[in-house]
Amino acid sequence: MMLYPNNFEEKIGFDKIRQQLAALCNGPLGRAFVERMRPSNRYEIVQKLHRQTEELKRMMAAGEHLPESHFLDVNPSLQKAAIEGAFLSEEEFYNLRLSLTTLYQCVEIIDKKPTQEIPHLKELIGEVVVEKSLLAQIERLIDERGKVRDNASPQLQQIRRAIIEQQMQLRKKIDQLLRQLKTEGFAAEDAQPTIREGRLVIPLPVEHKRRMKGIVHDTSASGQTIFIEPAEVVEMNNEIRELIAQERREVIRILTQLTAQLRPHVEKLKKGYFFLGLIDFIRAKARFALQWRAIFPQLHNKPALQWMGARHPLLEQHLQEIGKKIVPLNIRLDEKNRILLISGPNAGGKSICLKTVGLLQYMLQCGIPVPVEEGSQAGIFQRFFIDIGDEQSIDNDLSTYSSHLKNMKAFLELADEHSLCLIDEFGTGTEPQLGGAIAEAILEQLNQKKVYGVITTHYANLKLFAEHTSGIINGAMRYNVEALEPLFELEIGKPGSSFALEIAQKIGLPRWVIQKAREKLGKEKIDMEKLLRDLEIERQFYREKSAQLQAERAQLAHTQAEYARLRHFLETHRKQLLNEAKAQAQQLLQEANQKIENTIRQIRQQQAAKEVTRQLRQELEEFRQQLQPEQIPPAISDEAPTNTVELETTPIQPGDYIRLKGTDTLGQVISIKGKEATISIGELKSTVKLDRLEKISRQSYRQLMPEKPTASVTLPRIDLSEKMARFSLELDIRGCRAEEALAQVEQFIDDAIMLNHQHLRIIHGKGDGILRNVIREHLRKRKEVLHLQDEHADRGGAGITLVTLR
Repeated sequence: MMLYPNNFEEKIGFDKIRQQLAALCNGPLGRAFVERMRPSNRYEIVQKLHRQTEELKRMMAAGEHLPESHFLDVNPSLQKAAIEGAFLSEEEFYNLRLSLTTLYQCVEIIDKKPTQEIPHLKELIGEVVVEKSLLAQIERLIDERGKVRDNASPQLQQIRRAIIEQQMQLRKKIDQLLRQLKTEGFAAEDAQPTIREGRLVIPLPVEHKRRMKGIVHDTSASGQTIFIEPAEVVEMNNEIRELIAQERREVIRILTQLTAQLRPHVEKLKKGYFFLGLIDFIRAKARFALQWRAIFPQLHNKPALQWMGARHPLLEQHLQEIGKKIVPLNIRLDEKNRILLISGPNAGGKSICLKTVGLLQYMLQCGIPVPVEEGSQAGIFQRFFIDIGDEQSIDNDLSTYSSHLKNMKAFLELADEHSLCLIDEFGTGTEPQLGGAIAEAILEQLNQKKVYGVITTHYANLKLFAEHTSGIINGAMRYNVEALEPLFELEIGKPGSSFALEIAQKIGLPRWVIQKAREKLGKEKIDMEKLLRDLEIERQFYREKSAQLQAERAQLAHTQAEYARLRHFLETHRKQLLNEAKAQAQQLLQEANQKIENTIRQIRQQQAAKEVTRQLRQELEEFRQQLQPEQIPPAISDEAPTNTVELETTPIQPGDYIRLKGTDTLGQVISIKGKEATISIGELKSTVKLDRLEKISRQSYRQLMPEKPTASVTLPRIDLSEKMARFSLELDIRGCRAEEALAQVEQFIDDAIMLNHQHLRIIHGKGDGILRNVIREHLRKRKEVLHLQDEHADRGGAGITLVTLR
């Protein structure tokens, strides 16, 4: 894999990505993999790296987490243990115990998963040999504090018991001597025995040092106190020191023996710790993917890239810190358009676009997920080249432009059809006409070599060359011409203007200076810049119109879908009513037939006696009458009203009193529009046709209109279509008081039942859990609620309640 120049990683910002990955590792083993990480130009390797990370990412998203601690690097200890006669210390065995436990847990979690779910992670544990007996032996001898256990051997247990006994006798003797000195007034009342040079001593004022025979071991900083070992306990201290030396020799013997048991497993353990570091490294990449919503695009074994919604992770992090959002990048390089020439104003995002391409492609070939949207695709490049920034060198006596030319020379010599070239501000640094001509010649040669690349420039001749040359395509960073502000959006297919004169005017340069500049540019240059500016204005206008049209189409589609849902709803209910009516009719017909058959049978059995026959026929007639539909009272004709009402023949006007023809319903006209009138009937309002109304006198209205009830009840009108359109399956009650929350939840559940929704989400937050408990306790009392549970941990956990209705 070739990189040019050597500091390619620093130029695209990959060194900061490496730092972020190292911070996501749990130990030095994983961080060592991060430091050794290099891009690969082999399709199979890159694909395997991607799939390893994707498998572990899926496990983490499903809540199956690997251990988080004790990813320790014990390789130096293993190398030491491999030497014959050497032994590991208690601390080294303790670290080995902790890290082996983590290793075995990782292997066990991965090993129990089905191979078809994580085949590439399963492949990693293929050479890892789990010797649990070795860990058991270490745990038997090394305790939880990292010390050799007392029962590691009978000799050690006996020695430590003797040490404790001797120390107790020594302490008892020292306390006795100190009490005597305090009684005689030679020692301070608060004096306590202490340790000096590993021996128990008594502190005495210097003026009383001759009151006790013994060995002076130390003096206080002030010189006022001495620390003396009484002669009576010298021998006891000596015995304790000898026992401690015996203990140390026995511990070393045990550690040496344990190291010898470890030695045959050193090579296998090295493979195990290689796996432990690798799994820590893979998990860091999976964490990076979850943190930045990064994925692995579809990979092809050829140079190409097609990214949708690509985001520069470092830029996105910076913008998040200052409360701004990043503008995603859509870009495509393929065999038809291999080189993208980006133009546009300064500070418009050209360089960021170029760095995004370089950084994400480099990350991809290092096996790191990249922040792009689903549906993106990418290929493999064999070589990476970049020319960006000021590379002026005092040591080599190179100017900035000379440095650029040196880089271009390397590009022309080394780049090929499998290379990705990134060139920022192409051709600048010298006299514009000469610089533009040289840049065009270099661009033509790079195109002939069929390299892939992203190039930024302000030169008009390069834009024209790209417009008429196969393999190169223009691109522009969009600009708000009216506000003179960059939009940071890449638009492929046309060149962009630098808007130099417009920007100069905006920042306040004198008008005469700008006018002089226009004159010196010449008409041809001005016309081209004007054309590009006008194209941008028109593009922005039609873009807004297109967005408006899309919104209207979406609204139309929504309305059509709503109409289809309502039609389906009505049709379904109509069919249900018809089916119920048919079922009832069939049941009535069956009952009628059965009744007739029973009547005939009884007549025959009674030998057609007149009285019995008459009675049975009467019963049959009564049954027939029961099956008859209820009679609807005939409508009363217009000419013969049911009540004596004084009608008026003048045209109906707002405020007049009216009666609905053929009914006793009275009301008052509120307004008239065309052939329809809005009337009030008590508390209700309705719109009816004028030809259905007849005008009555005020006196008739007062005589026939009943008195208003003391309390009227107005039933609310339920607009089912509006409820279906506005209803959301999610209710957010964070910040509400318990009473407000319960009212909202009650209405939410009622609406869901009405609209036949079954699965709901209630967002109440975590906090102290008070609101969650109140809501859930209330929901458990409703018979319509089938099940309650927490949301998935990655999507809110206990802060969200999932409700399933019956």
